Amino acid sequence: MTLVRRNVKVAAVVGGLALVSIGVPAGVSFAGTDRVPVAARPPTTQADNFGVDPRVPPELAPPPGHTIHAVLKAKGVQVYECRTGAWALLEPAASLTGVTMHPVKKVTALHVRGPSWQSDQDGSLLEGDGTSAIRVPSEHPDSIPQLRITTRLARGGGLFGRVTYIQRLDTVGGVAAGACTGTSTTAVPYRAVYRFFTATP
Repeated sequence: MTLVRRNVKVAAVVGGLALVSIGVPAGVSFAGTDRVPVAARPPTTQADNFGVDPRVPPELAPPPGHTIHAVLKAKGVQVYECRTGAWALLEPAASLTGVTMHPVKKVTALHVRGPSWQSDQDGSLLEGDGTSAIRVPSEHPDSIPQLRITTRLARGGGLFGRVTYIQRLDTVGGVAAGACTGTSTTAVPYRAVYRFFTATP
């Protein structure tokens, strides 16, 4: 019985480390990584895992003195409303799952209008300043742009309490196309990777 318990503990630790190696590496790209054979992935070092991803546009890097606090992948929709015959963004609605860096811990959150993010585990809340967001086109066609957003307000001492910058990367989908009439709304599926930064102690 002791041996079985020990094996379960080892499996849990290995599983946690695997989650970090998937969620944090420079590839930050969760989208489609499950379709890449393990043997085809280049070897990474700890520096690669926690450093600057070469695939992240340099314009989206936070200023010096900020480090990655958490990496979460999002899946949800971008909600649009019809305004004078064209689609205008109303709000996102997405669920996020990922890990924090120190300590390594699995976390979940919700992304809604604001833009804001709220932990459904500790209640901490983060609101970004969308008016000053830096935008870079996505590598995927017909997709919402990649972003760097500055924190406008952070509440609580949990997941989002100390976040200073947010990156939205590897965006896929989320663009409403075509004309519209009246006051109709539409929800367009999207996915992305969000990286949250805190000031370096």
